[in-house]
Amino acid sequence: MSLKKSKIPKDIKNQLFEARKSSHILANLDVSIKNQILYEISTKIKENASLILEENAKDISDAKRLYEKGELSLSLCDRLLLNESKIEQMAIYCENVAELPNPTGNILDATCLDVGLDLYKVTCPIGVILMIFESRPDALIQISALGLKSGNSVILKGGKEASHSNRILVKIIREAFVLKNDFPKNSISLVETRVEVDELVKLSADLDLIIPRGSNQLVQHIQRKSLIPVLGHADGICHVFLDHAADEIKSKSVVLDSKLNYPAVCNSLETLLVHQNYSNKWLAYILLKMQDSGVEIRVCNETKKRLKTYKSLILKNAVNEDWKTEYVDLIISVKSVDSAEEAVMHINHFGSKHTDSIVTENKELAEWFLNSVDSAGVFWNASTRFADGFRYGLGAEVGVSNAKIHARGPVGLEGLITYKYKLYGNGQGVEEYDDGKRQFIHKKINF
Repeated sequence: MSLKKSKIPKDIKNQLFEARKSSHILANLDVSIKNQILYEISTKIKENASLILEENAKDISDAKRLYEKGELSLSLCDRLLLNESKIEQMAIYCENVAELPNPTGNILDATCLDVGLDLYKVTCPIGVILMIFESRPDALIQISALGLKSGNSVILKGGKEASHSNRILVKIIREAFVLKNDFPKNSISLVETRVEVDELVKLSADLDLIIPRGSNQLVQHIQRKSLIPVLGHADGICHVFLDHAADEIKSKSVVLDSKLNYPAVCNSLETLLVHQNYSNKWLAYILLKMQDSGVEIRVCNETKKRLKTYKSLILKNAVNEDWKTEYVDLIISVKSVDSAEEAVMHINHFGSKHTDSIVTENKELAEWFLNSVDSAGVFWNASTRFADGFRYGLGAEVGVSNAKIHARGPVGLEGLITYKYKLYGNGQGVEEYDDGKRQFIHKKINF
């Protein structure tokens, strides 16, 4: 859809135009300049920590009122909150991304088609990326840092609940651009004009990729409405399977961390699968720890039977809907299974292809589980919370993808680049090859 035919306001049209123009400049900038800018953004984030917290406090105050009115979920309120530790982490994101290798201009393949006719497959930026997100001001910094490093222009469309936080962060980023007079200031911009997301996602001639981060309702809505490729996941229904050969201490560590470390995010545990021969005593112990932390426990009939002697446990009956629900809250569903095969069948049927983990001391079974579960991340004796770009060493992440093409799992720089073919010739035409005067040699070039 062209800009002229859209219902997009004039200032947004100009913003899209400037973002495209900036992407062309970014694509040709030396990586050392991009790294200098990233370090400068990190410095400015630290210097302006008190100001960021002040603006974030305004959002928190507004969010509480929205929550009380039932217009904002508790998980979004939790994701909105910034503190000194999170601000320090945002600065570290920028530094880590700066230290990563340059993702663009790298030769992936090279072929001599004929003497004087060389073909190179080279990595390059995607172009202009629209990020639509709820809460999570730190997500703004992550996508901005990764976008700059990969040579993409980024247009940010945040939720109204984080407007003050988003505004100050973009202001800080753009102030860092002053370090280099020729740096394209419009490579990062924030959509603040009231504009329908349903209109933005139709601009296939002006945007190259959309990355939604937020609730599954948001992501599903974007995926349904968009005419532009979407990189994201609709749900984060993560599982942990406790095999009967699981170590008890590891079971406790993995399950509690997966659920309690940060319940409001997509890589937290939602369904616990337990082998029927796993220790009832230890299962009760783990669930009591959760209950003491405020977790509501919903169990299948078999699990309720096996734990009936543990009177201090408050167990609610799980329904079929629980197995396909992303709670992002202090709620967990628990199901007993007869075998690892049943656990895998359950995960592949009800899961969202995000992240799932097995706890077992049976190495052969663990490897089978890792190969059989159809998810972007499959872990052995480790918390699902490790599914994160920063923890993977990607510097930061723009989100998590449960797709099977382009990018999968936590997406870092590699998910923001594509490739192009560069052909270096000397006046050749196809006709002389078609009529047999010349022959292709297709010889690989060492690089």
